[in-house]
Amino acid sequence: MKTDVVVVGGGPAGMAAAYEAHKNGAKVVIIEREYRLGGILNQCIHNGFGLHYLGEELTGPEYANFWIKKIEEAKIKTILSSVVISVKKQKEKDVIITIENEEGIKKIHTKAVVFANGCREKPGPAINLCGDRPAGVFSAGEAQKIVNIHGKMVGKKVVILGSGDIGLIMARRMTCEGAQVLGVYEIMPTCGGLARNVTQCLQDFNIPLYLSHSIVKVCGDQRVTGVIVAPVNKDFSFDLKKQKFIECDTVLLSVGLVPETELLSGKNLEESSVTSSYVVNEFYQTTEREFFVCGNVLHVNDLVDNVTREGLKAGECAAKFAVKSLPIKNKIKVEYDQNIRYVSKNYVYKNKDKTSIFFRVSKEMKKVFINAYSDGNKISTNFKPVVRPGTIEEIVIDKQKLGKDLVLKVEESL
Repeated sequence: MKTDVVVVGGGPAGMAAAYEAHKNGAKVVIIEREYRLGGILNQCIHNGFGLHYLGEELTGPEYANFWIKKIEEAKIKTILSSVVISVKKQKEKDVIITIENEEGIKKIHTKAVVFANGCREKPGPAINLCGDRPAGVFSAGEAQKIVNIHGKMVGKKVVILGSGDIGLIMARRMTCEGAQVLGVYEIMPTCGGLARNVTQCLQDFNIPLYLSHSIVKVCGDQRVTGVIVAPVNKDFSFDLKKQKFIECDTVLLSVGLVPETELLSGKNLEESSVTSSYVVNEFYQTTEREFFVCGNVLHVNDLVDNVTREGLKAGECAAKFAVKSLPIKNKIKVEYDQNIRYVSKNYVYKNKDKTSIFFRVSKEMKKVFINAYSDGNKISTNFKPVVRPGTIEEIVIDKQKLGKDLVLKVEESL
């Protein structure tokens, strides 16, 4: 099989990328490992999806269905229940994708690949969670799938470790299903999720959030019987003098997400040590120009609307690369100060367009200006009453104003 663009992953980023690539004249194939499109959206039955992109709040399945209909109307070829085994670049603008499904092994020849295959949760061993390994320890996403897709409860008395958005959402979900959520424990001094989720998922349900706290040990033989929790010091050591035992039968882990980049490992791409993914330019193109990366496999987003926007741009640019060309001239590296943890785009190109750059701050700050400078001149500014590491920020750059460099800064107002 030959095509112009292969999209790996049929979630929100992948569907948006495929649709936009099709609109830009490319022949597109989507490869999805599940039996249906939608990705993680299918198990996210809460609302809050599409508010910025569509102007209305939808549930995850509703937002997925919006894009599935677009894919079907565009008659974009979709290969479901299939796993990508390998991605090999053969020659200039020729990549071979090898997939496996119930029909066997197949090869697809393409000119460009958009990787939109998302991220996965960190398990207990990844954070050195101490104690035995009794039943009752789940990742928050795993518990969400069991409850929302399979209709089964995972426990009655729940402790949640980590304050990522999925952990906050599952605190509310478990409460609504009749479980008692005894608390959410976060090792950092600030919450890892969106402020709205703290309000809607914890405060509205009287679920306590313990910052600078963590689990010392998981207790239990066959099943979890409780956890020992304690405050943590500034060096993240436990203050064992204040430890206490909490009786519970379930522990949910919301301790971080990791981009699924294995398909690109060994491809000699420029990597980002902060995001555990790869460096891209404003077209979401990696240092191997046939490979484009967007969505949660690039960096973990907080809103599906941002994932969609990245997918649309990556799909558009992959199509232009495959069937025409991309205007890659006057490359400028995006630099940033110590208040910014990472940026979504590491390179931009000077032309007449505007581009949005997403980023996360390194610490919570109040009354700040997000400024962009070029040749020492301020070319963009945006005031924010508060910025937090758990929320992705955005700055729009008018590239006509670019000089020889681009520096982003988050500066406190005087």
